[in-house]
Amino acid sequence: MAERSLRGMSIGAKSLESDENVDFAARTDVAYVCPKGHRTILPFADGAEIPDEWECRCGATAHREGDEDREGDEIAKPTRTHWDMLLERRSEDELKALLEKRLQMHREGWIPDYE
Repeated sequence: MAERSLRGMSIGAKSLESDENVDFAARTDVAYVCPKGHRTILPFADGAEIPDEWECRCGATAHREGDEDREGDEIAKPTRTHWDMLLERRSEDELKALLEKRLQMHREGWIPDYE
């Protein structure tokens, strides 16, 4: 089997083809701006559905540049956090009791320490 192995090149690591005479797909550049002022330009294929929002590198929601007039027309739903969803399933008294039970189990050694 050793006599059949290829030597001198790592297979799959490099392409031997060049970009000459290659026609790339038509693209449209779309700019997004977040509330902190970060501007991101993303290429989309022509004909692709372009989203109105994009997550910025800082984690904020960026909107398409030039769409400031549309923001007033939309009714924004408040973002539901993990805490909000937890409170939909349990009351705060239940959560306090559960926390105390788990802390007691931890103190008694039922739950191991993760380091």
